[in-house]
Amino acid sequence: MGAASSSVVARLGLPVPRFLAQPRPAWLGVAALGLAAVALGTVAWSHARPRRRRRLQQVGTVAQLWIYPVKSCKGVQVNAAECTAMGLRSGHLRDRCLPVFRFLHLPPARFWLVINEEGNMVTARQEPRLVLISITCDGDTLTLSAANLKDLLLPIKTPTANALRKCRVQGLDVQGRDCGEVAAQWITNFLKTKPYRLVHFEPNMRPRNSQQVEPLFRPKDQVAYSDASPFMVLSEASLGDLNSRLGEKKVKASNFRPNIIISGCDVFAEDTWNEVLIGDVELKRVMACSRCVLTTVDPDTGIMSRKEPLDTLKSYRLCDPSEEKLYGKSPLFGQYYVLENPGTIKVGDPVYLLGQ
Repeated sequence: MGAASSSVVARLGLPVPRFLAQPRPAWLGVAALGLAAVALGTVAWSHARPRRRRRLQQVGTVAQLWIYPVKSCKGVQVNAAECTAMGLRSGHLRDRCLPVFRFLHLPPARFWLVINEEGNMVTARQEPRLVLISITCDGDTLTLSAANLKDLLLPIKTPTANALRKCRVQGLDVQGRDCGEVAAQWITNFLKTKPYRLVHFEPNMRPRNSQQVEPLFRPKDQVAYSDASPFMVLSEASLGDLNSRLGEKKVKASNFRPNIIISGCDVFAEDTWNEVLIGDVELKRVMACSRCVLTTVDPDTGIMSRKEPLDTLKSYRLCDPSEEKLYGKSPLFGQYYVLENPGTIKVGDPVYLLGQ
């Protein structure tokens, strides 16, 4: 019994007491083993016990969830999504980022990007009609659809024999696997302007560091092809307030490409939520999303006006002068968040503000 007791204590990483190292009566060995079991239980409990409970206040409800697998193309609305450090994921579809954490043992996801011949990213800022391409995923096949073209069917996993491309996104280098000549010709035929190619990001490729794009992000925050953040949150109230200021031509949430749309809160309440809890997912606010000319692209026609809603936003949503170094003269609409605790969120989930 003395040897067994010593073994248990040693596995705990504790020094072996002298009385256990010497032969002792059986009852002492039993007692020591019991003490070791208690110690083992205490260690296990200390690792399993939940974090300190924090005060919760419901501030809204998840109204919509959107994933954008191909940068600047139509979003895919889903009822539930996994939240990973790199963004939302639903099945094979992932939002502009990397695959989900490997310990979840789920199939890898991909993200696609249109580039020009020099490897620079191409978005709806340069080619507004990209917003007219719709995306579906069935099994191991990704389908791109657009008017007057036969659907483009791509394997979720691009052959490794295809060339690797060095791409530039927001001034930073990132890799992409070329999707081949058929995909390149399909994109080029649809846009009818310049030769373009389609690439996708693979699990073994190095992501970009968000902090190199916006200094308020943490060194550990990473993205692949999205501009800076894995999560963009917008409220229905904020969108409604904007539309109340516009004329006859209203805008949709898709003008702003949010990932999580919240209902049941005050106008611009999302600007004040430093940390929120949705299901078991914790998100932390980093900064506001500064808006550009992409918001003036009509998601139904692919026509860029270069005016609304940007002009109206500039009339009442500019930053405080003290923050101009960060945001410049761009209006702010929606908030960038990063992940604190992963999990799954669903439409209808309550959104809680986390207190201290």
